[in-house]
Amino acid sequence: MGEFDGFKKYKRKNLEKEPAEVRKKHFREFTDSFDKEAARVQGARCMDCGVPFCHNGCPLGNLIPEFNNLVSEKNFEKALEVLLSTNNFPEFTGRICPAPCETACVLGLTEDPISIESIEMTLADMGFENGWIKPFKPSKRTGKKVAVIGSGPAGLAAADQLNKEGHMVTVFEKADRPGGLLMYGIPNFKLGKEKVLRRIKLMEESGIAFRCSVNVGNDITLEELSREYDAVLLACGAGKKRDVSIPGRDAKGIYFAEQYLNQATKLAIGDYVHESEIINAFGQDVIVIGGGDTGSDCVGTANRQGANSITQFEIMPMPPSLPKYPRKNQRPIESPWPQWTNMLRTSTSHEEGGSRHWSMESVEFVMDKNGNLESLVTRELLWYTDEKGARKYEVVTGSEKMWPCQLVFIAVGFTGAEISGINKKVHIELDNRGNVKANDIDYKTNIQGVFAAGDMRRGQSLVVWAIAEGRKAASAISEYLKNV
Repeated sequence: MGEFDGFKKYKRKNLEKEPAEVRKKHFREFTDSFDKEAARVQGARCMDCGVPFCHNGCPLGNLIPEFNNLVSEKNFEKALEVLLSTNNFPEFTGRICPAPCETACVLGLTEDPISIESIEMTLADMGFENGWIKPFKPSKRTGKKVAVIGSGPAGLAAADQLNKEGHMVTVFEKADRPGGLLMYGIPNFKLGKEKVLRRIKLMEESGIAFRCSVNVGNDITLEELSREYDAVLLACGAGKKRDVSIPGRDAKGIYFAEQYLNQATKLAIGDYVHESEIINAFGQDVIVIGGGDTGSDCVGTANRQGANSITQFEIMPMPPSLPKYPRKNQRPIESPWPQWTNMLRTSTSHEEGGSRHWSMESVEFVMDKNGNLESLVTRELLWYTDEKGARKYEVVTGSEKMWPCQLVFIAVGFTGAEISGINKKVHIELDNRGNVKANDIDYKTNIQGVFAAGDMRRGQSLVVWAIAEGRKAASAISEYLKNV
């Protein structure tokens, strides 16, 4: 460790961010990485534990004590090298990962945990600023060709790893730009799109080809790709959206969160959207159904567009209110250290305005005579655990309430992989949760030479999990190609 008693001498520091009233006037990122001295001090807090549970918390298995130690010694380039050995895209995870590693930090038992995510973002930013992150061109090619369908974090990580192994990789993306949810699913104020495009350019310079506006299953079949390529990886995400099927669902003014966030990103980066198609929250009473990260992103976007009011509903009960960094003895019984803590979390978007309500069920959308959304009817739920340990609820009698609204965004998750197009001429098996059936050892589907990874295989999850899946799938594909 850089300083034996660093964890005693220094307090945790978070990245500085613009005040809410300032940042919600624009769609740019509003957080700056550490300067060198601040990074050194935060790295010096790492205790270099005998058993670093942060490894357990990180799906990528990042060598956190190792790069923290190097940061504390101001050896930033070497620290970045260690980080890149396990994480292909620290500039993404350093910005949008919920940092389960920090939940598992040993120092977090009694003090605020190490600022791991902030150090990660700082190292990535330093790497690009100083030219330490460069294209990787293999010295030798294997002659094997791999098609990756989907350019989200799983697809990009797999493509990057496969290219490093010397295979020729082509990434197919149905959108007009690569990046998947990194490009269109996460708002610009959380992840600037110039950073996504910078990474894509680096991958192209490394020899990876990108074919955008290609919808596999419609423009080209999986069967055709399997004939042209030695292996195919499905990394298309969990695209089957969960709906809120209640009376009045066809009212004008109700959108899936994905529609809203995709368009908001296009507008933020200067794309043309016809005036008649623009979803604008300016002066509107907005309701977001769904209390997760996607719902939070809708809140932040609506705030920036100047919504009159923003109300967010979650059907599940309110999580326990705990300190921002709960100690071991403050954690709920159901999520003890080092597990991810079940607790109330307030995002930067929530800081910017709006109200949140839990244990709330949407009952009916009410529209005016022209079919325009006018209000939403809800009712409260009382959750309880039955004698078998199952979570159930009862409707609170007389709790119905009408909320005026002109816009509703549905952000209640996904129900599995959308493969209807891909499955036109083949039959890819799904598991009982609607995901592509493949294990986490060889990542093979039931179709010879076809693999699956990321949300398409494991279901809706975190970006860091998608990157981890892409890396492991790439390793499995390389092993497979040795015998092809």
